[in-house]
Amino acid sequence: MWLTRSAAIGATLASAMLVSTPSVQTLERPAGKLPSGLERFLGTVVRPTAAERKALVGGAPVTRLLDTDPSREVSVFGAVWIDAPIRRYVEAVQDIEQFERGAAFKVTKRISMPPRVEDFAELQLPKDDVADLRTCRPGDCKVKLGQRGLDAFRAGVDWTAPDPKAAADAVMRRLAFDYVNAYLEGGNGRLAVYRDNSRPTFVAEEFRSMIDQMPALTAHMPDLRRYLLDYPAATLPGATSFLYWQETQFGLRPTIRISHLVIRESQDGTVVASKMLYASHYFWTALEVRALVPDPSRGPGFWFVTVNRARSDGLSGFVGRIIRGRVRDEVRRAAAAALTSTKRRLEQGL
Repeated sequence: MWLTRSAAIGATLASAMLVSTPSVQTLERPAGKLPSGLERFLGTVVRPTAAERKALVGGAPVTRLLDTDPSREVSVFGAVWIDAPIRRYVEAVQDIEQFERGAAFKVTKRISMPPRVEDFAELQLPKDDVADLRTCRPGDCKVKLGQRGLDAFRAGVDWTAPDPKAAADAVMRRLAFDYVNAYLEGGNGRLAVYRDNSRPTFVAEEFRSMIDQMPALTAHMPDLRRYLLDYPAATLPGATSFLYWQETQFGLRPTIRISHLVIRESQDGTVVASKMLYASHYFWTALEVRALVPDPSRGPGFWFVTVNRARSDGLSGFVGRIIRGRVRDEVRRAAAAALTSTKRRLEQGL
């Protein structure tokens, strides 16, 4: 299987950049130099322009699209220096409801452990989705649903009623509640099999395929790879994790997403991995890896480095080639906005 430059992200972020405690030589690094792992990552994976590298060293956020199969994937790199303690980011992201709110985030809710139906009380389907669900059937549905979801909307909503939205919202909330419980019990094997197109899409297979294209992750952090693939049978000692759902604005349609976020802290840096379990539109699955890399030669802050890799439908064929550039541009703009917001809020102590 061929390996794209972005496919090496798991190992590069999670191990190559999070190296041993800085040595005296590192502390005396000349101005303008970056930690060796980050330098290596930039040179072999990202390949920024001279202007982009200068901007990054100068403290500005930098984003760059990475090589992927353009017919099914999009991947974006982002990095910025943040003049704040790493622990401040960890505490902020653990309060996900406050950290990811405003702008594109319409609603963000952390899911209780164990989950409760009330966790999804604010989940509401966009009006366009309700209208589409009225005529949804296997192989022809604009909302990403499995067979069980399609059956639930067919049986649980009176589509002849003047306003079926309340009933549709109730069905979606129950489906989301059952979905996260199934994942907590059975892991990836209980993820959706989407029936929105002519061919079913197995989310677990798409996610494993992304992981399989990260062979270096197997060599350098096999425990993280095992956790991502075999949860809940596999554990990750020293890590914390939680599930959350969001309504976000992406593209032309608001999208409901459910994600599993894991945080692993160490004295050499911190890794945060966010695994998308469900999205009502656009994406089959996604994996974002964020590395928080200390750099004592620069000060008490850290390099915030992130790569988001997503598999998406609608990018192949004639129509897909037309919209592909628009999707990639929007993904890059979203990454840049997130870097800017994260830097501002952490440095201001918000």
